[in-house]
Amino acid sequence: MERFGLVGLPNAGKSSLYNALTNGAALAAPYPFATKDPNVGVAKVLDPRLEALAEMSKTHNTVYATVEVVDIGGLVEGASKGEGLGNKFLANIREVDAIVFVLRAFEDDDIPGPSDPLEHLRVVEIELALADLETVETRLSRTQKAARMTKSCAHGQECHRRNGSTRARASSLGRRSPVVSRRHF
Repeated sequence: MERFGLVGLPNAGKSSLYNALTNGAALAAPYPFATKDPNVGVAKVLDPRLEALAEMSKTHNTVYATVEVVDIGGLVEGASKGEGLGNKFLANIREVDAIVFVLRAFEDDDIPGPSDPLEHLRVVEIELALADLETVETRLSRTQKAARMTKSCAHGQECHRRNGSTRARASSLGRRSPVVSRRHF
């Protein structure tokens, strides 16, 4: 089953959308970080074509496609550096198959922050890009380290293979194998 993660700034309407899609009962409160741990629910994918087919075939049981919806806590500017829920948020978002951006486009004096959806989109995209950059840099560092280890190991194995093949030929000729230096060939 596909997992869709609802992502946006605090109080953008993620929990309200989650509740509407899943008939859930997630806390939807007008203060930041009401959702600390992700809410996970299942939503039916309603399709009028399926209903028409079920009616034509007079089936007793109609099975709708379903998706898992994950209400992820609000993302704040600086999350990639640990602000707000920081790394916890980013770890939750890595576990979903698709990201659904929920952007606030309403005015409410009780809710802090901008009501401009383009500003919300800017913050979300930048934080996700910075998190991706950190992931790539970490992976690159590990890969470079592994490559250095593999290169030095491969050199040693290559020397060993050459040395071994030299010994095999020498022994088949009834002679002692020459001493092979472990320098680069």
